[in-house]
Amino acid sequence: MNLLLPSATDDGGFHGPTINEFFPEIVLFADTPFAMNRIMMIRVLAVVVLMLFFWLTTRRMKVIPTRMQSVAEMGLDFVRVNIAEDLLGKKDGKRFLPLLTAIFFMVLFMNITGVIPGLNIAGTSVIGVPLVLGLTAYATFIYAGVKKNPKNFFRNALFPPGVPPALYIIVTPIEFVSTFIIRPVTLTLRLLMNMVVGHLLLVLFFSATQFFFFTADGGFKLFGAGTLVFGFAFTLFEVLIALLQAYIFSLLTAVYIQLALAEEH
Repeated sequence: MNLLLPSATDDGGFHGPTINEFFPEIVLFADTPFAMNRIMMIRVLAVVVLMLFFWLTTRRMKVIPTRMQSVAEMGLDFVRVNIAEDLLGKKDGKRFLPLLTAIFFMVLFMNITGVIPGLNIAGTSVIGVPLVLGLTAYATFIYAGVKKNPKNFFRNALFPPGVPPALYIIVTPIEFVSTFIIRPVTLTLRLLMNMVVGHLLLVLFFSATQFFFFTADGGFKLFGAGTLVFGFAFTLFEVLIALLQAYIFSLLTAVYIQLALAEEH
């Protein structure tokens, strides 16, 4: 079964990728709440590999680390230093570090499946995972604010101090939408759409390569070399995007927590 190049069809024409790429057929447990399609299986695989990676690299830690231990420590230190402590300080950074670490590596591992041969689609390219992560970040933001200032968190968020009372009729709806609606929505959609667009572009490049090499006539076959080069170049770009989206998602989660913990709240 060809997982990446479905678009050159028997009619001899070229057909680009469609949104149907993200709704593959059920392959396991059909007609049950546990139905599994290829994307769900990729998500499970990503989580299993993530857990296995950290179990293998941390079960016998040494003073002089092995290469794999060094990779794990670099990743963990990156989240701790550049995201948690940099934005939240050492005390609150340590408090929220497990969540930020879990978000960073979960997004990273599920994103990177989009460029792994045989998988070829990100686990975050369907809204389920981005939505769960966005709601988790949102719930943590609310929890942090209420925990810090249970009496005044919502009041200060919706009625910012120092604003003339007459302006609250304008300011309060804006603050409500921007703080309590736009934040989780933008977190979810930013991750989702980056993975959707990346997958569609990769399929477009490589299915065009297949079409030019094996279906097109004459000199048109030469275009296959160009689409192949662009496909490989964009694959490397997708690896960068996978890293950036993991960083941005966890960074914004930390920023929202920091805002919730700010003194004015």
